[in-house]
Amino acid sequence: MVLYELPKPPYSYDALEPHIDKQTMEIHHLKHHQSYVDGLNNTLEEIGGTSHPKYITSILSDLKSIPESSRNKIQFFGGGYENHRLFWETMNPNGGGTPGGKLEDSIDVYFESFENFKEIFSNYSLGIQGSGWCWLVFNQTFNKIEIITTQNQDSPWSLNKIPLLGLDVWEHAYYLKYQNRRNEYVLSWWNVVNWDYVSNRFSELSH
Repeated sequence: MVLYELPKPPYSYDALEPHIDKQTMEIHHLKHHQSYVDGLNNTLEEIGGTSHPKYITSILSDLKSIPESSRNKIQFFGGGYENHRLFWETMNPNGGGTPGGKLEDSIDVYFESFENFKEIFSNYSLGIQGSGWCWLVFNQTFNKIEIITTQNQDSPWSLNKIPLLGLDVWEHAYYLKYQNRRNEYVLSWWNVVNWDYVSNRFSELSH
């Protein structure tokens, strides 16, 4: 069985300040993300992980391969593991700005302009009731980008969409610094988006 381990963010815990504070990063990574890693490993062990050797994105893309009694746990812990792994990668201390290149061209096609895209994405993020994520995804079926939201730790992979960029709007992602001001958190997060990483993901998928 493949044992999943907690992936390290590609920067120090204080690197995203003032937009995301050090204490939130530490707790979010070492406590919350670790709990998803542990839950995923335990659930895979329960269902005989050797019969599910594929990487978690493939499992999330085919939840019917999981026994029904464990499907919700795989969706929660597996989604939580992979959502956060991508979340750390799509932020950077030198982030912000605009994506440029093919991705920005595609944003202009489907959202008229980058500023319009930002506004729509932010509004979707603020409209999530309770806990969840807002995503820029690649829809392979129609070969286009889309904005979607998911509840809790549900993964775009389970909807047959490939996540390019995700914003965690669970309260644990921002409450220490922003309290109930999710709008300030969302606005500040744009300053640390790692567009180089997101653009590279898009370039590998689009044609």
